[in-house]
Amino acid sequence: MINIKTFKIIAILEGVSYLLLLGVGTPLKHFTGNEILVKTLGMPHGLLFITYIIMAFLLKNEMKWTLKEFAIILVCSILPFGTFYADKKYLQTT
Repeated sequence: MINIKTFKIIAILEGVSYLLLLGVGTPLKHFTGNEILVKTLGMPHGLLFITYIIMAFLLKNEMKWTLKEFAIILVCSILPFGTFYADKKYLQTT
């Protein structure tokens, strides 16, 4: 069974990898022509992104997310800083 703590870790890692890819890898590629960071960060980010989406689907019923909440959590995966928002707003446990 998937637990929320594991999902929170994946969400944070996905968010950090996305920011590194967008904030460091992509500018480096465009300004210097060096694609090494995009290649290095791209695969782990892709795996984390897919894991985030799959885990969100698996946790949907357990967390009793409404359709709106679930949609926001999914959209957060494609927005810079989105997974940090999802963590703060929807993934907090008491």
